[in-house]
Amino acid sequence: MRWHCALLAVSGTLLFSAALRSEPPNPAHKEAMEIDLFPVDKIKWQAGPTSLPKGAMIAVLEGDPTKEGPFVFRVKIPDGYRVPLHTHPKTERVTVISGTFNIGMGDKFDQSATRPMPAGTYGYWPAGMKHFVWAKGETVLQFHGMGPWSIQYLNPDDDPRNAKK
Repeated sequence: MRWHCALLAVSGTLLFSAALRSEPPNPAHKEAMEIDLFPVDKIKWQAGPTSLPKGAMIAVLEGDPTKEGPFVFRVKIPDGYRVPLHTHPKTERVTVISGTFNIGMGDKFDQSATRPMPAGTYGYWPAGMKHFVWAKGETVLQFHGMGPWSIQYLNPDDDPRNAKK
């Protein structure tokens, strides 16, 4: 009986490793012999997406966050920057590179009810979770996940895309 369990374990390991080796390459990644590096002084920042309040800067490092597939992007926000109550249709994954990112949950923006995420903190929260955020000091965040990334404001008046031009 024990040798059957051992045989099953070895067979399962071999099948799993064979599956990993035979997995087709991810088209979002370059050829295996090429790498992309992003030294902090070479990152190309541009105005943030229209879905975020003015003042945000974005640098897309990998993939395209507006399309299906993996992405990595950074967002730089000024001191005091706020994003009103909103949700995301997919899990949000954030690493704080610098500054302090403050997140709160609930049905209204309450700065005193937020939890600080200082530099070096990683956090994630599930799709559909109502939350709001603000920055203490200039803050750089790194987002990663599977696209498309999007944001839905609970109050349509908070959505910068609805602002009268």
